[in-house]
Amino acid sequence: MTNSSLTAPSSTGIDSIDLLESQAIFIIREVAAECERPVLLFSGGKDSAVLLHLAVKAFAPGKLPFPVMHVDTGHNFQEVIDYRDETIASLGERLIVASVQESIDAGRVLDPGPGGMRNRLQTTTLLDAIQANQFDAAFGGARRDEDKARAKERVLSFRDAFGQWDPRAQRPELWQLYQGKVNPGEHLRCFPLSDWTELDIWRYIEREQVALPTIYFAHERDVIERDGMLLALSEWVSPRDGEVVQRETVRFRTVGDATCTGAVLSDATGYEQIIAEVAGSRISERGATRADDRFSESAMEDRKREGYF
Repeated sequence: MTNSSLTAPSSTGIDSIDLLESQAIFIIREVAAECERPVLLFSGGKDSAVLLHLAVKAFAPGKLPFPVMHVDTGHNFQEVIDYRDETIASLGERLIVASVQESIDAGRVLDPGPGGMRNRLQTTTLLDAIQANQFDAAFGGARRDEDKARAKERVLSFRDAFGQWDPRAQRPELWQLYQGKVNPGEHLRCFPLSDWTELDIWRYIEREQVALPTIYFAHERDVIERDGMLLALSEWVSPRDGEVVQRETVRFRTVGDATCTGAVLSDATGYEQIIAEVAGSRISERGATRADDRFSESAMEDRKREGYF
């Protein structure tokens, strides 16, 4: 499949965000047409919010031809869960919740304890949900600028019968030519936002007025400093010896497991202020505020090889 509109000359007046939107919608439609049982992964974060918005646009005025699935660590910010439920309810779409806690209860993964990070455990939960529902494609909101492992990955990322990713066995995607055939036993992950940057995401959110969880905007919160990050106090995060609780004005650049997702000091309460902050940043949101990625150069790639998003 190819999208000739991506070669449109600048004289047409189409800006970069228009082109990114056009490309993403094209990819979503093509994968939905070629695969029998796709699913859209939705965490409630900004990237998955944009992905869901694009999917709704792709099939409007009809409903989505696939369900939405959240792989729930059980260590979520309440604002994100509230946003997830309100968003899906307002769209009238089907939500599947794949629970890490249920994987722990079933003995599929080991419980890391009350304050332990659960992000890595999502892999087993995701693969079990894909197998149980016989999904042959999963749309995700990953971007290449987030991490060097994601920079290696194609828009269509094929996984073997065990859900594993082999970066050396990827199909070429020259000139936006995508090979979407899924071989027996495989499934694919589709990343329509691969070529977007964090700044592109925020420019699009502002233009489209995409609703987001409130924690993306500056607010006061009790935090502790740990490993160079500001972690929000919660039922899973409490002060250790020597750690001092501080009341700070912060916002989150990314959302995930509350035990390993840090906030940043910020007074940005609106889109324009956030866009200015992001434009001046030289560290990706995952590199700056995700403990599960910051302390190992190969953390993301190791997880992706095992079947992670």
